[in-house]
Order: sequence, then C-alpha cells, then structure tokens
Amino acid sequence: MTASPVAALTARAQDVSPEIVTDILTLVRHETGSYDLSALAAGLDLLRELVVHRLGRPDHERRHPGGECGDTLTLTYTGTAPGHVALVGHYDTVWPTGTLAGWEQPEASGDGRDKLSGPGIFDMKTGLAQGIWSLKLARESGVPVPTVTFLFNGDEEIGSLSSRPVIEEVARKADVTLVLEPTAHGAVKTGRKGTGIFEVTVTGVEAHAGLAPQDGASAITALSEFVVAAAGVAAPDKGTTINTGLIKGGTATNVVAGWATASVDIRVSSRAEQDRVDAELDAIDISDPRVRIEVDHAWNRPPMTLNAASVPLLDLAREVAREQGREELPTAAVGGASDANFVAALGLPVLCGMGAVGDGAHAQGEFIHPDTVPAQTALVAGLLARLADPLRG
Repeated sequence: MTASPVAALTARAQDVSPEIVTDILTLVRHETGSYDLSALAAGLDLLRELVVHRLGRPDHERRHPGGECGDTLTLTYTGTAPGHVALVGHYDTVWPTGTLAGWEQPEASGDGRDKLSGPGIFDMKTGLAQGIWSLKLARESGVPVPTVTFLFNGDEEIGSLSSRPVIEEVARKADVTLVLEPTAHGAVKTGRKGTGIFEVTVTGVEAHAGLAPQDGASAITALSEFVVAAAGVAAPDKGTTINTGLIKGGTATNVVAGWATASVDIRVSSRAEQDRVDAELDAIDISDPRVRIEVDHAWNRPPMTLNAASVPLLDLAREVAREQGREELPTAAVGGASDANFVAALGLPVLCGMGAVGDGAHAQGEFIHPDTVPAQTALVAGLLARLADPLRG
C-alpha cells in the first residue's frame, strides 16, 4: 500500500532529522539578544543564508529597517498551486550576548529522552529551522504547495514595536498564518493573554532628609503605595496578573526622593479585564497629595482567542496530525503573548505554537526534545500541502 503524502513527509523528515538539528544548532550558536543590534544584524544575515541554502533564492525579498530594533525580513517563494501561507517567527532572544559561553547542557533525563539546550533553542530558533525545512520537504515531495512568505522579526521579545505593521500587512495578504513559536508541551496554542507594559512616573518634592524632611514628599514612598495597590488589582481567577518588575528613583540617601519610576507587566485574558485594569489603576489614591503620578497605559498585544476564521485551520492541522499517526493534536491557552495576537485580533486565520517541543522558555536551561523535530517539521509541511487551496474566501 502506498503511504499517504503526510506519512511520506513524516518519514522523510525523520531521515533528514540530523540535518534539521544541525541547522537549529547553527542558529543557536549565533547569539541574537534583542538589544544587540550588531548581533541581530549578523544573525539575520545568517538566517537568510540558511534559507537560501535550503530553498534557493526567494522570488520576492524585502528587509524592513527596525531602527532601534532588529530588522524584519520577508522572503516569498511562489507556489505551484493556489493559496498563500505566512510562516512567522522571531530570531531575537531574551539572552544577552555572552550567555552561550557559560551555558551547560542538561544531564540525561529520567524519562530517557534526549534534550538539547541553548539560549533561544526553544524560544524559538528550533521553530525557524523547522519552518524552513517544512517548505523544503513539501516542495521536494512533489505535492502542490501554496505560495509561502517567511517573516522573521528581531524585536518580538521586546514587543514587536517595529515589526507589528509588517506582520499585519503580511497576514492580510496571506490566506492563513502559522506562527512558529514553541508548543505548549506539544499542544498548539490557540489562546494567549493580552499584554501591557505600563510605565509609571512619580514626581514628588525634594528636601533634606535630615534638616527638613517634612518639606519633602517622597516619590519612592508614593510609588511603593501605588505598587502595592496595583498588585491588588490583579485577578488570577480571571487570568489577570500584574507584576512590577523594575523600579528606579531618588538621587541620594539623604534626599527625600523627588522622582521615581516603575515598569509594570500586565497580562489579561479578555478585553473586559483590560478595561477594568485601566480604570482601577487610574483610580488608585496616594496618601500625600503633593505627589503626582502618571500612568502610561501601554497595551502592547491584544488578547488572542480561537476566532471563527481559525477553526477550519485547526481542524485541518488535526487532520494532518492524525495522518501522522498521532492520537490527537491538543490545544492550549497560555499566559505569554506572541505575534499571533496581532493576527487573531484582525479576525484572520492563525495558529500559534507550531514549533519546538520542549520547555523552559526564558529560563536558564531551556531545551528541546530533538526526537520531536521530524514530526513537528512534517506537521507544518503537511499543512502546507493541504493549504494549496485558500481556507478563506
């Protein structure tokens, strides 16, 4: 009996798995911290070279300058059938340059599964390599494939401030978008929280802390009151978390602080919670009326839910997974945000978490299970083969 196209793709991915892993490690060994512009530029050059090496020169190419962020690169490969798929992934990581030198590989795990570790290997350089190979395998198999546009951005970990317009433009032109972020322990991510990074600026009144403390109004004391009150606005049962991660303030220990600032990370699961948080943070009162507090409500990404346009895409992904021999393709809603949030908010078809299987995003020791690389690569390749006809009219 002739194997199904998806089964054949999975078998071929298994054969070339060592090459895919080699490409993953090539990307990991070049560090691309979000704030190192020279490293990001070189890392994007390396990524482009890898794409061209595996797929040939693209039919269309554009490098979008990122300014103070890493550039965004779009590469389009014209298909042999109708349809247009966007494969989206970021090449920046949370790890500063120099992290790799002190990184240790994990010891053998008790479950008997191998692990590969490195800064950014899970989030999300494995997904980048798998995405490249998914198109390579689909094309080499001879099945009709849609046009594919790769979008690689270098600022996702700091909010996609420069790349968001490019992401939205590419998603609008495509029929579907697959975001190559890591899985949630093998699950596709269909729900993500919305995120905000609020900047709080406090202006007090400076005075000598010993001679005339009563003349001062401490910005630090006021900010402390605000931070405690803001923590009380969180509602974990509704998926709302609030974390003040950075605080600065004051000029000297013997001066009543005249200024203070804080950066607050906020995560919400719904627009209603977003509105509630906005209102309640603005309503926080500080005990000293001489202090002025300003809150910059900087919502970065809207909440992501499984919109109606994405349901057929998820059904198709589950169909491909079944042909691979998987019992199911689970889904998950997670606290982190990604560029899929932007696409979902436009009402367009999108699935996230199509990349690595592993754990430890943003943590020392993040890792992947290399034995899952073939199946994950073939899952995307199989989807490409099925997406030769547009899902949306």
